[in-house]
Amino acid sequence: MGKKIAVITGGAGFIGSHLCDKLLEEGFKVICLDNLITGKLDNIRHLRRVKDFEFKKHNVSKYINIKGRVDFVLHFASPASPEDYLKFPIPTLKVGSLGTHNALGLAKERKAKFMLASTSEVYGDPLVHPQPESYWGNVNSIGVRGCYDESKRFAEAITMAYHRMHKIDTRIARIFNTYGPRMRMNDGRVVPNFIYQALYHKPLTVYGKGQQTRSFCYIGDLIDGLYRLMQSSLNEPVNLGNPVEFRIIELARLIRKLTSTPSRTVFCSLPEDDPRQRRPDIARARKYLKWQPKVKLEEGLQKTLEWFRNNPSRNNR
Repeated sequence: MGKKIAVITGGAGFIGSHLCDKLLEEGFKVICLDNLITGKLDNIRHLRRVKDFEFKKHNVSKYINIKGRVDFVLHFASPASPEDYLKFPIPTLKVGSLGTHNALGLAKERKAKFMLASTSEVYGDPLVHPQPESYWGNVNSIGVRGCYDESKRFAEAITMAYHRMHKIDTRIARIFNTYGPRMRMNDGRVVPNFIYQALYHKPLTVYGKGQQTRSFCYIGDLIDGLYRLMQSSLNEPVNLGNPVEFRIIELARLIRKLTSTPSRTVFCSLPEDDPRQRRPDIARARKYLKWQPKVKLEEGLQKTLEWFRNNPSRNNR
């Protein structure tokens, strides 16, 4: 039968490119699809001469034409940061709806396993803390963030419909805040924002009073969780993230310490519908995947800082 073949949509993105690396290491052939609206060729440049890797520039909101056998379809295409999906609300809605439909269609046609990259944003501004997979969420469907939140909620719904109606072997990963090498400095998320501001001695912008919380998972830990989920038989959503919770003001202080920056902290108004708390309940992942994050925040931030210092061309905003 030969090597297993995986199609990864959004494979030139932050998480998608690391997933390409992982599957190639595990002996897969990888077909990477990306329209490069937020993904970057730099993220996969080191793979372009790898014989088991193929890149196709394609918008998966349009029909996906892949010849030959496919064993896995991993749908990771989507703008994923507030700055991106506020700039591209309609493409975000399309890739969550039409793109998921097309990716599921490919999986159905080739009898492939399917994984959806969902998000903690399906929980909205949660009224339950920490958030278990059984929580239905508190989402403003017509707010500015609704284009992302609702596209992912729809993506989960159609994934489960294909599972029930067409017997597609599905996986749904609800990914919480993740950071690490290959993040874009200008993607609007708090870790690259603070790193950029600290490295270039600009004020660290904290929204509100910085008391809102996030749980930060290092990219290596997330990829390990995703791979375990691929190999599992879990069809319903699984939270993947770090259950250790940090206030944003604490993150700002830690990055100031690690960079020895003279930057001061300034406080700005909270964005609309910004979640006050975000922390995954990972009991399901612990029980069924035997997975939990290993990299502590300070260690992961050191690795991320080192990467940005060694790749100054990626620091342009």
